[in-house]
Amino acid sequence: MDFELPEEYRAFQDMVRRWIDKEVPKEWARSLEKDEHNYPFALWDKFTEAGFHGIGISEDYDGQGGDVVMQMLLARELARSLGGLAWIWGITSFAGSKSIGLYGSPEQKREYLPLIATGRLKAAIAFTEPAGGTDLLGAMATTAEKISGGWKLNGEKIWSSSAHVADYLLVIARSDRNAEKKHQGLTLFWVPTKTAGITITPLAKLGMRSMGSCSIHFDDAFVPDEAVLGEPHKAWYMLLPTLNNERIMVGAFCLGVIDGVLEDALDYMKQRKAFGGIIGRFQILQHYVADIATMQKTTELMLHYCADKQSRGENVGQEANMLKLMASENANAAADLGIQILGGMGYSAETDMQRYWRDSRLWRIGPITNEMVRNGIAESLGLPRSF
Repeated sequence: MDFELPEEYRAFQDMVRRWIDKEVPKEWARSLEKDEHNYPFALWDKFTEAGFHGIGISEDYDGQGGDVVMQMLLARELARSLGGLAWIWGITSFAGSKSIGLYGSPEQKREYLPLIATGRLKAAIAFTEPAGGTDLLGAMATTAEKISGGWKLNGEKIWSSSAHVADYLLVIARSDRNAEKKHQGLTLFWVPTKTAGITITPLAKLGMRSMGSCSIHFDDAFVPDEAVLGEPHKAWYMLLPTLNNERIMVGAFCLGVIDGVLEDALDYMKQRKAFGGIIGRFQILQHYVADIATMQKTTELMLHYCADKQSRGENVGQEANMLKLMASENANAAADLGIQILGGMGYSAETDMQRYWRDSRLWRIGPITNEMVRNGIAESLGLPRSF
């Protein structure tokens, strides 16, 4: 049992941290986030120049190689400065390289993975239904009708981040309306955003603003047979391993936010003076940072455990759920304490605490609500289904 990262991973993490401080410091991240109507293409381009889009993609497809652990180290370091804007990298990593890499055909891998690895293709996830939220399967109203040479998509998706600038959408739709169970009869599609019949509309939201989130309407949008990923009607069985990966990635982003919160809180407490000295001498504020540091360490240990377990091909479903639950609540609580430590400046757009709070608040809701995560954990322990 070894709780320390191997030297190769520590060197990679150190390299990324130094790159972040130089290329995407917090003040620049704040300026990107404030410009909420403009996607940060400059940030995407910096990731491309650094080779980050290729992390987790084999060198056979022009990638950088690396496993799940390395991807999560990258996610953590990005979020320390970028907060939720780390998804600028993460969405295509999940919806593109992870999905194509796991269940794409050899032809699909040869065509798309090099484009993703070299930053020439952006992807977005089109899963959530307007009336569904966490009840993705029960509320699946988007349909895929088989026709000659392909499929016809109709329906609507919502909260598809970066869809307005994406080249492809990872879409799940009900392809067999007569399927016996809700998780059956679903098909996964890799759909060009320029397809006729697709309308993408940006939505206003609390955090991660310049990244953009959108609603997507499909009106008889035709996609050819080669746009199907994996086997038709079997999407849910294929998706489960990648959903675990997404939850581990959320855990890494949350840990990065906790890193940034603790870093800023300590710096402020050592400089801000009140009542005759630095505020870092006040016991209650020391307790706050002690709590944040404890959240940081417990989240880190769980993240490393989950990422290592998945990298070895072991089942990590329950642990990934636990990580997502703990990490999101820790990150949001840490950011809230950070605002309290900074007082009025914590509420100001001139600092990052309010940005960390707004961004981390989403992770208690998505990609699955923490309430549903708790339901799943309890059910896995032998209790009856509560919904």
